[in-house]
Amino acid sequence: MTSFAKVRSQQPLEWGKKACEAIMSKYEPVEMPPANRWHYHQGVFLCGVHRIWEMDHNEAYFQYVKDYVDALIDEDGNFLFRRDELDAIQAGLLLLPLFRRTGEYRYQEAARKLRGLLHTLNRNRFGGFWHKDKYPNQMWLDGLYMAGPFAVQYGQQFNEPELIDLVLKQEELMRNHTKDEATGLYVHAWDASKQVAVCDKETGKTEEVWGRALGWYAMALADLIDLLGENHMKRPVLESAFQSLMARLLTYQDEQTGLWYQVVDKGNQPDNWLESSCTSLFVYALAKGYRLGLLGEDAFFHAEKGLSGLLDYAVDIEEDGALVLKMICIGTSIGRYDDYISRPTSANDLHGVGAFALACTEIEKGRKHR
Repeated sequence: MTSFAKVRSQQPLEWGKKACEAIMSKYEPVEMPPANRWHYHQGVFLCGVHRIWEMDHNEAYFQYVKDYVDALIDEDGNFLFRRDELDAIQAGLLLLPLFRRTGEYRYQEAARKLRGLLHTLNRNRFGGFWHKDKYPNQMWLDGLYMAGPFAVQYGQQFNEPELIDLVLKQEELMRNHTKDEATGLYVHAWDASKQVAVCDKETGKTEEVWGRALGWYAMALADLIDLLGENHMKRPVLESAFQSLMARLLTYQDEQTGLWYQVVDKGNQPDNWLESSCTSLFVYALAKGYRLGLLGEDAFFHAEKGLSGLLDYAVDIEEDGALVLKMICIGTSIGRYDDYISRPTSANDLHGVGAFALACTEIEKGRKHR
């Protein structure tokens, strides 16, 4: 295992590159699982690849992102994607920088099609998007990251400021209806109809704080604050929510390992377990919050401790030098405690590797910010 002191002396960007290269060397871009699909698993991973390219300027990274997109989108901007879920929008984050760099029409047109989902996706009576059509009236924390940063960037790039207002409305609904006052954290989802069996009949809230869902929300908050700029009238509200969440989150970091639990606030339960993708997302949010001046040195210390814990407990290096990230929960819908705890884990799942790469970039930036 690596020591905290040793990790702090190394370049986090190099760990992020090793994680990305473990996937890039194994799969042709369009063959990443699920193969030949426009999907947020690939989108999250490739956002990590693109972020590393922005810092490292290795054109192979940019080309890998472009090759994935080009394999799925034709010259007229047509492509196949799910029309019934927020998750389909996330990989749109790849289209906007491709269009800015190349000027190719097809990237703009494909982004326009994804933007169109924000017209057609079903909403609850409060105006909140259903996470998927098969989950009527349910708003999941995951959804803020799946659609929010793309919609804000699209609105800024193509002069649709109403999209920014739409995203802020979604965040407000999630924050107001999923916050657990006892812990200061946010539960996985809210059912506006109050009909789903695993949701409270009075509030519509689910019972548990699932790590990765909270991680998506935390990362989305950090990104949205950054995108809004310092003068937006709603930024102070987001800053306050973010700072409060990060302060509470620190109290649930495992002292020994630096990681966070699958069900974040129940680390005292013997069947709960430490999870790497949520830890990566929390590291990202803490480090970015520090870099943006929203959080202090203590938050960045805990972010570095989280990265150290990932390297100590969740990362293996194979004989050929390939990095393997373990302890990644596979995808899950809303449920009760036993449902989250019984989920299988995987290694080098794109959820986790992408989140890990993004975390490494923010730790690298945070160290330079000091």
